[in-house]
Amino acid sequence: MSWGIQLLATNYPTFDRQELELLPLSERQSDLDLSVILPLEGTSYKNESLSDVARRIVKAKRHGSPTILMMGAHVIRRGVQRYLIDMMKKGYISCIATNGAGVIHDFEFASMGATTESVARYIENGHFGFWEELARINDIISDAEKTGIGLGESVGAAIEKEDFPYKNISVLAAGYRLSIPITVHVGIGYDIVYQLPNCNGGAYGATSYTDFLVFAQVLNSLEGGVLMNFGSSVMAPEIFLKALSMVRNKSRQKNTRISRFTTLVCDLIHLPDNWSREAPKDSGFYYYRPWKTMLVRTVKNGGESYYVRGDHRDTIPCLWSEINELDS
Repeated sequence: MSWGIQLLATNYPTFDRQELELLPLSERQSDLDLSVILPLEGTSYKNESLSDVARRIVKAKRHGSPTILMMGAHVIRRGVQRYLIDMMKKGYISCIATNGAGVIHDFEFASMGATTESVARYIENGHFGFWEELARINDIISDAEKTGIGLGESVGAAIEKEDFPYKNISVLAAGYRLSIPITVHVGIGYDIVYQLPNCNGGAYGATSYTDFLVFAQVLNSLEGGVLMNFGSSVMAPEIFLKALSMVRNKSRQKNTRISRFTTLVCDLIHLPDNWSREAPKDSGFYYYRPWKTMLVRTVKNGGESYYVRGDHRDTIPCLWSEINELDS
């Protein structure tokens, strides 16, 4: 369909990135280093809901249904990589979905064993985000667009195959090594890599869209499975909502259903006790998307949902421990 509108170029001036100054990462003061990475060991933290979800994850694996973990970038910053990688190795995570910041933190940890800069410190003089080594991420993604590889797979492959000294704690590298999709869902302009002169916005759009289609394909078999969201208030519920509508559209045409699955949301928000019902529109909670999308709307026809308020350094090790107890 043609709408009769043809624009060959923008009518507005654009920012000249060639005038930007980049600095080496060695000059940056990072707020987190390897000391934040937790060892792979049990935890004293207990939670009944996480015990229930662990049982459903073990059951899903036995029946060939996926367990999908969606997460914000703070999960990487909280140092729980070894737990995620171990659950991937044991077949208890079938797919991980994250955002662009998750890629950056994973890449920085793998390359130099540190991550996270102070926005307050570096935004004053315009140095925030302008680090030479991060341009490598943009190069990887530009190359990936030419071959049709997704964003998460391409960065994971580079970390795994190249000389990254701390690749053992890279979730993206583990995904590539184990053939487990790590899908990355970006918003153009959200992340510091878009500031850099070599950023190709079209490549980010193409590779992230490939990841969205990979994610939707995993969701095709969600019946009997588990979908978890750790700390993503916008990306995870929105990506899940659209992909679920796609696979339900397809299943409806085949007279099948995707409705019997479990969702878990782990975050720091204080939700009311009645979170199993949608918040009223005159409440600020109505706009907290994980609640209405992941805990209510998408599971109301046969699914179950759980909400756990807690730090990722507690909840993820607890989930890992509960799964291991069931698997022993």
